[in-house]
Amino acid sequence: MRKTLLFLCLITTLAHAQWAKTPLKPPAHLNPNLYPANADAKREIAEAIAAADKENKRVLLVFGGNWCLDCHILDNAFHQPRVLSLLKQNFKVVHVDIGEYDKNLDVAKKYHIPLEKGVPSIAVLNRRGERLYSSTEFEKARGMTEEDVIAFLDLWKPPTSKPTIAHAK
Repeated sequence: MRKTLLFLCLITTLAHAQWAKTPLKPPAHLNPNLYPANADAKREIAEAIAAADKENKRVLLVFGGNWCLDCHILDNAFHQPRVLSLLKQNFKVVHVDIGEYDKNLDVAKKYHIPLEKGVPSIAVLNRRGERLYSSTEFEKARGMTEEDVIAFLDLWKPPTSKPTIAHAK
């Protein structure tokens, strides 16, 4: 009976671990150039849109600053294997530097990013550069999980093109 109980406890623990969510963590070292100070956000966005159009991807604009720990936590999540493969297959990512809330404000406004609610904030663009969605939901990235990021990316990845069947006449 004792062995059976121990076995059941072990199975329950393993099952729980299988379904446990993976919390987002800060990187071992912060990237001081995650949001390059001299970057031309408008040019980078235009380049990402052009590439996304050719590759049937979407564009993910990530507004933030090098001073923002949650921005680094989200970026670290983007480099985790499960998230990275989803990003590479479906998105072009552009980090848009907001400085100390004094840079690229016109870009944030264009994509309906409410910077007053915090960063990181995200806009999703279609392959033609039209805004599909914008949100500040990643502003508290330290409280999120990889599964949250994956669910978001799955929701906003481009639709897969379904082969059309030619009808015979």
